Amino acid sequence: MKNEEDKAGDEEVEEELNESEHCGPSLTDYVPHKKRKVLEFEKTYLRYVPSAEAYEKSFMHRDVITHVATTKYFLMFKYLFSRTDFILTASCDGHLKFWKKLHNEGIEFVKHFRCHLGTIIQMEVNSNGTLMCTISDDKSMKIFDVINFDMINMMKLGYTPCSCAWIHNPADSIAAVAVAEQGTSKIHVYDGRGASTPIRTLENLHSKEVIVMQYNSVFETVVSVDKIGIVEYWTGPKHDFAFPESLLQWKYKTDTDLYEFAKLKMAPLCLSFSPDGKTFVTFAADRKLRFFK
Repeated sequence: MKNEEDKAGDEEVEEELNESEHCGPSLTDYVPHKKRKVLEFEKTYLRYVPSAEAYEKSFMHRDVITHVATTKYFLMFKYLFSRTDFILTASCDGHLKFWKKLHNEGIEFVKHFRCHLGTIIQMEVNSNGTLMCTISDDKSMKIFDVINFDMINMMKLGYTPCSCAWIHNPADSIAAVAVAEQGTSKIHVYDGRGASTPIRTLENLHSKEVIVMQYNSVFETVVSVDKIGIVEYWTGPKHDFAFPESLLQWKYKTDTDLYEFAKLKMAPLCLSFSPDGKTFVTFAADRKLRFFK
């Protein structure tokens, strides 16, 4: 028979053995695996990730890019053309960047301008790719020499612009640029290389704010559209801003489909001419392309 001291010693040994079985960190509770979040259109997103062999790298702005333009050839001598080969990008924070197209290496960064304090409303390149202008809600317009990627003129407009267009040909003595005033029907025409005073203000051409203007360099004619869809044809300072009656095959707009937008109570978002100048295409909020001859 064990005495009481032996029994007490045996109990202590058993307690130590029991404690040793639970030494080390405690076991954690079982945590189930979380399900991977699946995007609604994940397959579509993956399908459009650039995967071509030609895709090498991306180029960025500090903020959202709102405008992109490319420059065309310009006439150096008679029958001799040279390409400017620039890409121009503008972002919503008023920044502008010049990029040079390299035929074997893609593009490279050339120059960066903090050209406006406000949002850039529109960026336009002239017909031969030598001049570019930007208009902004800071009530200013900046003119750039594309070939030398330099700012050559700054104009304080005194009003908020809503659209603009170069309305001259390379051989014209005045590099005319038209700017439409927001909230009115006025179109102000400036010498892009001159002063901030307009050389002409067209007040009665439209009855509402002009939101789209595009110049046809082949026929030296401007097509403009106001916010209620009325389309007008006119010319630049070379022809004293007259209606180009001799160039058109119609006399009245009712004989054409130019009232299409007015009937639909909408205006096109953009307008572009074909290289031969004989047709133009528009894109509107209803997502339709409309071709006009």
